[in-house]
Amino acid sequence: MANSYDSGRLDLPFVGISTFGKRPYQPDWDALEADVAILGAPFDAGTQWRAGARFGPRGVREASTLFSFGHAGAYDHEDDATYLPASVRIVDMGDADIIHTDTEGSHANIEAGVRAALKAGALPVVIGGDHSVNIPCIRAFDDQGDIHVLQIDAHLDFVDERHGVRHGHGNPMRRAAEQSYVTGLTQVGIRNVSSTAREGYADARAMGSDIISVRQARKMGTQALLARIPLGARIYITLDIDAFCPSIAPGTGTPSHGGFLYYEVLELLQGVAQGHEIVGIDLVEVAPDYDPTGSTTVLAAQVLLNLLGFIFYARGME
Repeated sequence: MANSYDSGRLDLPFVGISTFGKRPYQPDWDALEADVAILGAPFDAGTQWRAGARFGPRGVREASTLFSFGHAGAYDHEDDATYLPASVRIVDMGDADIIHTDTEGSHANIEAGVRAALKAGALPVVIGGDHSVNIPCIRAFDDQGDIHVLQIDAHLDFVDERHGVRHGHGNPMRRAAEQSYVTGLTQVGIRNVSSTAREGYADARAMGSDIISVRQARKMGTQALLARIPLGARIYITLDIDAFCPSIAPGTGTPSHGGFLYYEVLELLQGVAQGHEIVGIDLVEVAPDYDPTGSTTVLAAQVLLNLLGFIFYARGME
């Protein structure tokens, strides 16, 4: 497979416009032609502590340029596989419009973006923003058939209502479980003191959740963990960056020690991509200003690009 080093521009990461992976920008959502559609959801009014995830999409896009050299795909010597060749069409839709102080209006705009990606036959990949942006993402799947949600996160996010708030970043998994087309949830990485009370855990299990902590996941190993995900289920993946240990991902609003390291999550995602149809992805809670090293945004971009590589390799696009 050829690369573009021998002709045209070198186009180093720090040159040019920071679309995701330096892929084409398509602001006309009615004209999408892509296998993957990247949508920014820079909304963080659902946070209960530190804000800043509104800058997550911009930060992750900039970090993703690190992986945008002129290769025709990315070769992995351990897998002896070339991921994301030019045949995988990735398009950046830009950001959903965010209306300050208006959660419902902002969420509606995010939902419209996800629906546009699905209408175009593209895999929607949403970069948050706080975890409340998952609520409109899941709503957009109401005509897509049954899905199972794989949540990788430090927090259960299963609060029903708190002081009238039903659509904050502590509520998304409860709202997902209420949807008739969500057949269940596998919630991995949940640990330590949680924002969800004891009764919320009981409700989650009663509504079809399988809850697995980091220590439990490590004890059972990747293959046993994968076996907990229903066979044949179509999977929507929601990944909160605070699932990772803050030693490698400090750039988030609610860090929680004892989290996953990189390969623990990567191997889980690779196994899911090999064994299931992935229908949608969101990655949330990256707040770049809390990490002056930039490691958190690089981690987020690297995880997303690797996951997309695994998905399309499994589909035979190699």
